[in-house]
Amino acid sequence: MTTILSFVFVLGVLIFVHELGHFMMARRIGVRVLTFSLGFGPKLINVKRGDTEYCISAIPLGGYVKMAGENPEDNRTGAPDEFLSKSKWQRFQVLVMGPVMNLALALIVMALVLYQGAPVPAFENDPVVVGAFGDGSVAKAAGLEVGDRISGLDGYPVYNWKSFSMAVATKANRPVTLQVERNGATLQKLLTPAAQSKYEIGDIGIVPVLNPEVNRLSTGEAAEEAGLKPGDVVLAAAGERNIGYARLVAIIQASPGKPVVFDVRREDGRTEQVTITPRTVDNVARIGALFHAYEVDKADPTIVEAFKLSAKQNWEWTTLIMTTMKGLFTRDTPMKQLMGPVGIAEMSGNAAEQGWLQLFTLMAMISLNLGLLNLMPIPVLDGGHILILALEGVSRRDFSMKVKEKMLMVGFVLLLTLMVTVIYNDLTRVEWLQKLNPF
Repeated sequence: MTTILSFVFVLGVLIFVHELGHFMMARRIGVRVLTFSLGFGPKLINVKRGDTEYCISAIPLGGYVKMAGENPEDNRTGAPDEFLSKSKWQRFQVLVMGPVMNLALALIVMALVLYQGAPVPAFENDPVVVGAFGDGSVAKAAGLEVGDRISGLDGYPVYNWKSFSMAVATKANRPVTLQVERNGATLQKLLTPAAQSKYEIGDIGIVPVLNPEVNRLSTGEAAEEAGLKPGDVVLAAAGERNIGYARLVAIIQASPGKPVVFDVRREDGRTEQVTITPRTVDNVARIGALFHAYEVDKADPTIVEAFKLSAKQNWEWTTLIMTTMKGLFTRDTPMKQLMGPVGIAEMSGNAAEQGWLQLFTLMAMISLNLGLLNLMPIPVLDGGHILILALEGVSRRDFSMKVKEKMLMVGFVLLLTLMVTVIYNDLTRVEWLQKLNPF
């Protein structure tokens, strides 16, 4: 039920905002709007106000705004309030405003999420230095070593873990060349990222150095009494440096009643040693501290700073989307990474279970995708109609209905092919249907 409600909420908001953009601009330039519909197909709820019928239709996978005189085959009177009676510039404004509203929604929603000051992993902005290898790591098999720094991928520079992860994510089962810095020398390593999860996300099996950070302390327990503080980053414990969260817990649990020396970095940057003696509670040794698995950056931005951070985040998403789209044409990106309604519903449900910040982050990301997709110059989409307007403007004449129909048919076939692909991907991810797949 959570999945269904989350899906309806996310998709409903995105469709409403998109169609509202078309509607408001049409009304602004004096076009008579006949229908404003959320969904397609049979109308479930409808009410008429003035010239416009507002309705909710049965198939919640889109929406539409029907304008007077929108198509040449309509019974046009040539009245000034008909869509085709307006100039090409005015029609462009109506067409582009839907995607623009989705882009604006992505910016605003992400700004509101960031304004909450949610902690983010600090390592995302660090150089890509190998801290450890995962099980079955293709990077380890290719000869990478702990301490290696990855500075490039397929000839493009890699600045931090965030950009590296996004670049590798689209390369599952595709060979890539890494530029690796080791002891002052530059090496080239050829490897093929493994496909992780049912979405086939590329991964080479490396993680950064992840130092646990103290999140909260229990009053009156060993960690607080020894002087550990929230925000302390554990650099070493019992003489072991650069230990991860799992190893830190193992050291604590293996030392009941025995002093353990922690090397910690305080929030002001100073490094100090804190000696803590774990106490046994319910047959388990503990120190009374709750840790983040990695160091986090805690931002408390103003609303203006939040919008700046949102713009940066949306630009990074845009770069990833463009890279993915390019990869689909060059076959560098697996088609399995495309998802349709079922995939979006599943992600919405998972995000909702994690909290509203995750759900709204997902909404911002999908809204950005929807806005950019609709701007693509594919007939049937808003970008396709804008392309036809532009071509008519360049040629200084309107195309015949026959020519437009052919262009729209090409766009329809492309869109239908995309829809079949994403729906097939969705269905192959459903566990009980996978068992029926003979391939």
